[in-house]
Amino acid sequence: MLFSPSFLKNHKLPLLLAIVSTLLYWCFAYNLVRTAYIKLIVLYVLLFVAFYQSIKHLKHHPKILTYLAFGFRAVFILAIPNLSQDFYRFIWDGRLILEGINPYLRTVASYISAGQFPVAQALELREGMGALNASHYTNYPPINQLCFVIAGVFANKSILGSVVAMRLLIIAADFGTLHFGKKLLEKLKLPAHQIFWYVLNPFIIIELTGNLHFEGVMIFFLVWSLYLLYSGKWQWAGVVLALSISVKLIPLIFLPLFYQWFLKQNTNSSNNKTSKQVNPNKALKWMPTVSGITNLALFYFIILGIIALLFAPFYSSAFINNYAQTVALWFQNFEFNASIYYIARAIGYWFRGYNEIAIIGKITPVVVIIVILIITFFRKNKTTIELITAMLMVLSFYYFTTTTVHPWYVATLLILSVFTKYKFPLVWSFVIILSYLAYINLNKADKSENLWVIAIEYTVVYGVFLWEILFKKRQAN
Repeated sequence: MLFSPSFLKNHKLPLLLAIVSTLLYWCFAYNLVRTAYIKLIVLYVLLFVAFYQSIKHLKHHPKILTYLAFGFRAVFILAIPNLSQDFYRFIWDGRLILEGINPYLRTVASYISAGQFPVAQALELREGMGALNASHYTNYPPINQLCFVIAGVFANKSILGSVVAMRLLIIAADFGTLHFGKKLLEKLKLPAHQIFWYVLNPFIIIELTGNLHFEGVMIFFLVWSLYLLYSGKWQWAGVVLALSISVKLIPLIFLPLFYQWFLKQNTNSSNNKTSKQVNPNKALKWMPTVSGITNLALFYFIILGIIALLFAPFYSSAFINNYAQTVALWFQNFEFNASIYYIARAIGYWFRGYNEIAIIGKITPVVVIIVILIITFFRKNKTTIELITAMLMVLSFYYFTTTTVHPWYVATLLILSVFTKYKFPLVWSFVIILSYLAYINLNKADKSENLWVIAIEYTVVYGVFLWEILFKKRQAN
């Protein structure tokens, strides 16, 4: 019986870890500012140790791990995010739409400078989001905007109320990720408890539930889509994947990787052969005579068509220009917590001495596209695990080479790794806390990041990555 006296007697350490973790999460949520660096690091390390030990001792008790995961999330319900200011912009966009105004057409700063206050608490929201965020056009896709609108419906004049509404949406998405992630693991004959490396991870709880980053909602749709794809319901998988992209654009990078998966399905249907996780009769049922290429084209058509329909209410020539301009900023303007890019920048400074991001930012996307095509056509991506592993490798390469890696970006790598043999994203979810040390120089004349701290972070990440790619593979052979 769950939580029976005998169970509690035999699991004193997990019980103690649960109590300590709850207190640490409370401290993190209500008694921490991001510039309190030592406190931030100490709390995070203790939470991560407790998380690791909890899974180690309770991996055969998924119900208890589930209670813990969502109990810890409940601690944050009434907390204002303390490591990110983005939620102020979320609230602004949602309230703007409720006023019948297209959020993609003007910047927040343009309203305030013109003495216009189109939403409740406009000045407070502008102050909270900061000058940088307020000076750029919004880049959040339509399903993400829908989440902001829902928050506005329930709390149109309360920042805390809006925060609670958005937080409940993210927690609900985590329930969905747990549900479909666990089912997919079971079908792939992988240990079901591996889903808790994501769901119970302090990084996920703090960055998504605590700091209100909607990667959690995007990930829910992504995992659901992969489960549907595995189950042979590829049309519905396309619909759900479109919803994922309409929360965050990052899953667009995965689209070429489905090429081999669809060809494999067609081959299985025609030759009555199948991989371990696909029933040939089911494959014949949903792909009777149409070629794999045709089904792949229909899959892409479904995805792109739904995305276009979701963006359609906001369409205008100004929208296209503003959105493209905002997306381009991530390649040619912003720099944060990068790795290979910082090395390339240093080399470029040695030759030219200035504005390296304008040059490297144009080269990097081309290199990423080439790598995606190589993995698409030359790597074996025919089974579900191989497909997810290809996604993990492509997204990892993108983050290794991009100019900006905010902590919450690693969440997608972490969920993908749950279905593979790789653990470097789990390690990254631990050391990513070092990126917050960038704020050490926030109030100083030199506001640049501490590159030594970044070097420590990526030395660990690349070390584990290379060991898993090269040496661990050799040992397995």
